[in-house]
Amino acid sequence: MPDIHGAFPDAVTYQDAGVNIDEAKRSLRAVTSEIRSTYNDRVLGGIGGFGGLLAADFSGYDRPILVSSIDGVGTKTKVAAMVPNYSNLGHDIVNHCANDILCQGAKPLFFLDYFGCSTLSGPIFEQIVGGMAAACRELGMPLIGGETAEMPGVYLDGELDVVGTIIGLVDFEKRLPRAKVQPGDAVVGIASNGLHTNGFSLARRVLFEVGGLSVRDELDGLDGTIGEVLLKPHRSYVPALLPLIEDPEVYALAHITGGGLYDNIPRVLPAGLRVLIEKHAWTPPEIFQTIQRIGNVPEIDMYRTFNMGIGMVALVSRFSAPGFVNALNEAGEHAAVIGEVQAGPHDVQII
Repeated sequence: MPDIHGAFPDAVTYQDAGVNIDEAKRSLRAVTSEIRSTYNDRVLGGIGGFGGLLAADFSGYDRPILVSSIDGVGTKTKVAAMVPNYSNLGHDIVNHCANDILCQGAKPLFFLDYFGCSTLSGPIFEQIVGGMAAACRELGMPLIGGETAEMPGVYLDGELDVVGTIIGLVDFEKRLPRAKVQPGDAVVGIASNGLHTNGFSLARRVLFEVGGLSVRDELDGLDGTIGEVLLKPHRSYVPALLPLIEDPEVYALAHITGGGLYDNIPRVLPAGLRVLIEKHAWTPPEIFQTIQRIGNVPEIDMYRTFNMGIGMVALVSRFSAPGFVNALNEAGEHAAVIGEVQAGPHDVQII
């Protein structure tokens, strides 16, 4: 047995083990004003409690339903570290989560975050949480709580993780998807501005390992450096779509995230129906074409890994589709009919 009773030279502190509690407190103080700027009159608790407090108000709802979702920004953090620029990651996670619950018809109610890292960097933390607060303000939603986890030995040196949880509210009778989809209905695509938060493992492998490129490189057709294009923030479709889904002839929304068009549309499609998409109805952003060309990536992999320029899909009555598209475009989106619903196996065909 080892002898553990001998003299040890120095005391070992928590900071010596890699966790700096004082830095965590200082970093939180630095973003406290931004977090509080998201609060509304329903927030009851302040920063530092063991749980966030929000006064429940279900007035105007006949059968209120709480809708929840949790997600992360994945390996987009790796690109942010390469640039380095973390300022959009907070927007990414808030908007991603808000779009997810929008697919149930829900209005965002409040948000919580998780920030995990090997060693806490105050400036990086402040960029990310400050971005979360800004995105929450844009959606009228309080950032009501969070967790900062400094875990050396769990995360590799320099690694970090950004995760968010959102709670929303919808009336039972207005929830999506609606079981009214039928053959002939329109498939409306709403444009993304790039990768959003999915497909970065493949993008990094192709661009930086296979292609030997740098985040600072500029390529023909890209509206910025590779790093700037990859770090464009995940768009929020809530402001434009939330008023429009009151229309009972808007039947379903699909957020095009991991799995692309092929795997996300069937999540809201009734059995016995398929979706036919005409890929020539829109032009994917150049970054997708660049990735496919450099990596010789098979087309089906492109459409199952990336959103390919379509961030949200709506299934809409064929009669209401023209007005729906016009309303989206007037709200500042870029929308178009990109396909139709057909009878057939429960899948998506892209031609």
